[in-house]
Amino acid sequence: MSDTDGKKPLGLGGAPRSGQVKQSFSHGRTKSVVVETKRKRVVVPVAKPGTPGAPAAAGTASHLGDPSKRPAGITDAEMERRLAALRVAKAREAEDAARRAEDDREREEERARKRDEAETKEREERERVEAARVKAAEEERLRVEAAAEAAAKAVQRKADVLGTSRRQPVQPAAAEKPTADGRPARNAAPAAPAVDDAIARAPMGAKPGLAPARNKTDREREERERNAKAKAGDEGRRSGKLTLNDALAGEGGRTRSMAAMKRKQEKARQKAMGFGNKPEKQFRDVQLPESITVSELANRMSERAADVVKSLMKMGMMVTMNQAIDADTAELVIEEFGHKVVRVSDADVEQAIEQTKDAVDDLETRPPVITIMGHVDHGKTSLLDALRKANVVQGEAGGITQHIGAYQVVTDKGQKLTFLDTPGHAAFTSMRSRGAQVTDIVVLVVAADDAVMPQTIEAIAHAKAAKVPMIVAINKMDKHGADATKVRTDLLQHEIVVEAMSGDVQDVEVSAKTGMGLDNLLEAIALQAEILELRANPNRNASGAVIEAKLDVGRGPIATVLVQNGTLNKGDIFVVGEQWGKVRALINDKGERVDHAGPSVPVEVLGLSGTPSAGDTLNVVETEAQAREIADYRAKSAKDKRAAIGAATTLEQLMAKAKADQDVAELPIIVKADVQGSAEAIVQALEKVGNDEVRVRVLSYGVGAITDTDVSLAEASKCPIIGFNVRANASARNSAHQKGVEIRYYSIIYDLVDDIKAAASGLLKAEIRETFIGYAQIKEVFKVTGIGQVAGCLVTEGVARRSAGVRLLRDNVVIHEGTLKTLKRFKDEVKEVISGQECGMAFERYEDIRAGDVIEIFEREEVQRTLA
Repeated sequence: MSDTDGKKPLGLGGAPRSGQVKQSFSHGRTKSVVVETKRKRVVVPVAKPGTPGAPAAAGTASHLGDPSKRPAGITDAEMERRLAALRVAKAREAEDAARRAEDDREREEERARKRDEAETKEREERERVEAARVKAAEEERLRVEAAAEAAAKAVQRKADVLGTSRRQPVQPAAAEKPTADGRPARNAAPAAPAVDDAIARAPMGAKPGLAPARNKTDREREERERNAKAKAGDEGRRSGKLTLNDALAGEGGRTRSMAAMKRKQEKARQKAMGFGNKPEKQFRDVQLPESITVSELANRMSERAADVVKSLMKMGMMVTMNQAIDADTAELVIEEFGHKVVRVSDADVEQAIEQTKDAVDDLETRPPVITIMGHVDHGKTSLLDALRKANVVQGEAGGITQHIGAYQVVTDKGQKLTFLDTPGHAAFTSMRSRGAQVTDIVVLVVAADDAVMPQTIEAIAHAKAAKVPMIVAINKMDKHGADATKVRTDLLQHEIVVEAMSGDVQDVEVSAKTGMGLDNLLEAIALQAEILELRANPNRNASGAVIEAKLDVGRGPIATVLVQNGTLNKGDIFVVGEQWGKVRALINDKGERVDHAGPSVPVEVLGLSGTPSAGDTLNVVETEAQAREIADYRAKSAKDKRAAIGAATTLEQLMAKAKADQDVAELPIIVKADVQGSAEAIVQALEKVGNDEVRVRVLSYGVGAITDTDVSLAEASKCPIIGFNVRANASARNSAHQKGVEIRYYSIIYDLVDDIKAAASGLLKAEIRETFIGYAQIKEVFKVTGIGQVAGCLVTEGVARRSAGVRLLRDNVVIHEGTLKTLKRFKDEVKEVISGQECGMAFERYEDIRAGDVIEIFEREEVQRTLA
């Protein structure tokens, strides 16, 4: 192909000048190129004859062009600018052309470099293939020579076996000589087979040493056999270059490596031994909860997690192994893998708790559970002490009960009674409610000298809510002024009609101090229990209610449990609320260790994983795994419920609460108590302290000793720590002293509440009260140098003091409120001016005063407020 390809070369027109340029390339080639050169145009200016400076003018006119051919309104300066812009554009075009030429040259060099690299790689590949082919030919030649030598030795051994001396020596055929390309000649064949054939075809009786005469047919057959063997030997070798026909015929392809051959042999060996067979797929029943992670789903199906992820991606879900999917999607995946779906709920773990109903034949009579309720200081604990013949009230701080206690009493007739003593203080509402929920009979204690009080009314409400029978014990009958009739009459207002007033509620007049009426009270309880026919099955897994819970330093979490059904044994595994454990020890109400606790028996249980909440139900299960699973499920459900409550709050509600909280002062505190019930009672009592301006905020509460963690939280929140019947350990005390954290200890709940209420009262803003002390009327206004406007006043009422506040009234309208700058009597500064005297007054930073205005004089007083 020519350089022009039949096309005319580009020209510049006119009469160009031609020439040749030699072009060199990076790989050594050169090329001659014909180029054309444009002549430079020379413009000769034409000067007008007789005009001085004509050549210069002509040059300028030629440079700027013919004025007659310009567009209208174009001046010489404008034309000069346009020509300058044109020159700049041409120079830029020349630069762009040079840059493009440089880029083309660089691209051409890059293409040439890549082409050289490709040629080098191709040449090296050809040399490698050729070396491999020569090596293969050499190996084939050596193999053929070895085979020929072996064949010659075999012929020699056969000839020696014949044992004849007249035998002609048989010469082995010479080894095939390879041709120039390394292949053996096609007509060459090993001689040993021919000799063997000749010996085998020798006729009977012939001399073994002589070869028989062969006819033409034998020679042709031998020739065909040699040609066939030679052709067979060439089939496995590559000859020459690989052609398209050879590639399509499957010849000359890549051969298998030694490693591949070994793997193939190993597979065949394992298959022969029975190891290579794939196990038959197992189809399973997969338990599917409401939500499950992809990895857990794969584990339950015994499938690879990657396969499960791939299946979900085919459904259009881009998930990872740690992401959770819903039950419907998981069901589709399980069915795709051929397994069977078994839908379960997270709440199914609760089924491990035995819920069977007891047969009537298994039920046995159990002791009644009696709860002592009433107002504070009405003698509940003293009455129980008299029944137990103990002195519990001396052990209570301040003589009041602050814990819910459980005791078992054996009467003189041998009957067992279980008593629950609840606090009567207003703060222990939740404790009284729990006592009423687990009881069979409520004994309402009312003091004969005090009658019905607020907590008495509350106890009546709890008993009615729990739907349990009630016995009224009118206590303190030994005191002067005791009036049982007034108590019975007051109870009528709350729909409690006692037997003395023809009702159905038993009432007994007792005295815990003298022991009067205690036998009658026990008889009333026994009668009521007989009417109820209380029975339970002791031969089953135990269940009971947590009356109280606490954290002991030496023994860990402890729960006071009232067994309601079954028998609780040492070593039982149980779950209670969000905690679980194994019974390590059982301690009865006398402090003795026992191995069993039957129905209606109160015991302290040791061995819990954490402190449960008072009011939780204790259930015995079979295994630790079940207990742990149930506890985890309950903890998760409680956490989700709290999160749902927080999520239900809308943004508008949050904004409104934040705006409302701006004007509310908070007193943050941390509460640690000895038992769970006391902590709850304290928190409930403190939440009621406060009003719209100030409130108490409990940051944290719990049971057990005060620790370093509590001190750190108090330091960060700048709040005190309240310890109720607990103390701080040595480390916490040192830490609190260093960090300046205040720790307050209390043993009586109303002292605690009163102190917190007083502290919260300090956050209230003081009330400002104004007291009017006098009035003055402005008679004249004077202008004094250095002072300004001064009012000449007459004190008409009360007294005028310089330290007091003043208001300026004009037509009974307040136009200014401030303080006095000066108060003078004649020329002297005075502190006060009494009624009927004249004085001069000047206001601080206010001078708009007129004759006839009235000055109101008052004093402000701050009054400290307290919470009710």
